[in-house]
Amino acid sequence: MTVSTTHFVNSLRVRPEIVRLASDQAPVLWTVRVQAAEVWDSVRVETTPETRVRDVKQAAMASLLPDVEQIDSFLVKLHGAEVVNEAQSLQAAGARDASTLFVTSRRRRPVR
Repeated sequence: MTVSTTHFVNSLRVRPEIVRLASDQAPVLWTVRVQAAEVWDSVRVETTPETRVRDVKQAAMASLLPDVEQIDSFLVKLHGAEVVNEAQSLQAAGARDASTLFVTSRRRRPVR
């Protein structure tokens, strides 16, 4: 089993708990950081490269934004660009171990 080592980016301002989407028997484990703009918080998600972006988004939002019912009203960004097809795997979307996914509302809010 190949386990990711602790990457610096995964330790930056994250909650202490880790959301696990992969089993311990997975041949490759990735730890990605998911940051939510609305709460200025982030969480680590332990997953595999084949996990769908939508599944990572749902798990992270359950932890970071538990009161949000309409998950589709939020988008995922990777490397500054929206991941349009959330049904594709993390690896197909261009993510790597220790990548940061940014979850934010589709509607822009005015700054006051």
